[in-house]
Amino acid sequence: MNNPQLRQYQRDVINEFQRRIDEGHHRILWVAPTGAGKTIIGAEIIGDTARAMGPVLVLAHRREIIGQTSRKLYAAGIAHGIIQAGSPARPLELVQVASIQTLWARAMYRQSMDLPPAHLLVVDEAHHCPAETYRKIITAYSEAGLLGLTATPCRGDGRGLGGIFDTIVECPQVADLIARGYLVKTRVYAPVDPDLKGVRTVAGDYVESQLAERMDTDRLVGGIIEHWHKFGERRRTVCFAVSVGHSIHIRDEFLKSGVRAEHIDGSTPKAERDAALERLAAGEIEVVTNCMVLTEGWDMPDCGCLILARPTKKMGLYRQMVGRVLRPADGKPDAIVLDHSGAVFRHGFVEDHVEWTLDPDKRSASAVHSKRLAAGHASRILECRECGAVRVAGDPCFQCGFLPQRPPRAVDIYDGELGLVDHQVRRAKANVYDPAERARWHGMLTAIRIERGFKPGWERHAYKDKFGSLPPWGSSPRPISPIPEVRSWVRSRLIAYAKARGAA
Repeated sequence: MNNPQLRQYQRDVINEFQRRIDEGHHRILWVAPTGAGKTIIGAEIIGDTARAMGPVLVLAHRREIIGQTSRKLYAAGIAHGIIQAGSPARPLELVQVASIQTLWARAMYRQSMDLPPAHLLVVDEAHHCPAETYRKIITAYSEAGLLGLTATPCRGDGRGLGGIFDTIVECPQVADLIARGYLVKTRVYAPVDPDLKGVRTVAGDYVESQLAERMDTDRLVGGIIEHWHKFGERRRTVCFAVSVGHSIHIRDEFLKSGVRAEHIDGSTPKAERDAALERLAAGEIEVVTNCMVLTEGWDMPDCGCLILARPTKKMGLYRQMVGRVLRPADGKPDAIVLDHSGAVFRHGFVEDHVEWTLDPDKRSASAVHSKRLAAGHASRILECRECGAVRVAGDPCFQCGFLPQRPPRAVDIYDGELGLVDHQVRRAKANVYDPAERARWHGMLTAIRIERGFKPGWERHAYKDKFGSLPPWGSSPRPISPIPEVRSWVRSRLIAYAKARGAA
């Protein structure tokens, strides 16, 4: 190990891997959150093993992961062959990177080639190992060492991967990597927890057809568009949908609202899919919607917003999806997560520590979130009434720092009716922005009123909607060119107004 670019925790993981080997472990599961550099560490271990011990075979299930692994190996100076449809064979190389589908078809099913020799078998995205194809190939390499790489070391139902692996080596978890500056924190908005009662569960997750029927409605899709305009800050965005039809519906509604959006799915030709993602990276489009295409093997640090429109019972899948936006980039202070799936209520925050287990009779879980659920109302996850982000009851909001104080309750008397009035809510809301910032908003709202031809006074009502009180009496600010945040907020209010009129 002589790579000076490795981070200290990556060096520690490699040393721990070797220590486990020395202790007699030969089936090691290495766990690292998305963005921790598992492919870089894997390349280091692969190179060291090939030079010292002999052949290494790397298995992956997606073209994107194979390409990513190949690039990391070349960057580390490790020559290798690729076993994949359309790739020229290089059978004499000590390191081979194989598509598991191609290897299975050629070596196990048709037997048109021999299994390549391997002293070490490396499985990327090792949470797929319980599948029959993986198991049979692993069994065929029973004499080789086994290294599994994954961010989520559990089966679909959360149970451990014991029986396949015999020990776990863990990288620092998400919160630790955020503290060290290697990942960014999340800012979660959860405007809806969808009603999924009656949706059947098969193989540990919701039945897709029933889930799509429940989620793919004009009201829920309209809410996705509205809240993206309100909270998304027009960042480059990836959206995970339930089905192809659901993804297309979301894309079409984004287009109707003036947002450049595209859809991709498993049937999208590779060249078209790559081109769409390149346009997102370049800022030529703002949103890419997809159905289970980008959950693994896709990295775009500049992508700063995630829309979760696909509910899931699988904690691992939830963390894989959120992991797509955790990598840092210049000018990216955090990752915005718009959770329309209820996942944060079910699984907690990705920053929560998870106690991973190998025990196939136990489920990996976050003790922190389990305590929240057990405590019930006292520590539930709820929406901050000041900024709209998700916070934990009893704790200050992660985003704005707001912590409500239990105020005295005043009773107002109306004709024949008593009501409780919380007098502090509006004052707290009005204090989120200082007077100078509110004045700037007033000027930008005035510019939008003139630009759109709204009636005089519209900006005063918009100001009240934003800040909870009317602007100072007699103020008439000069128009100021609106920033994207203000335009998006206005658009979200117009969409909400249109929806309300439609419902009426």
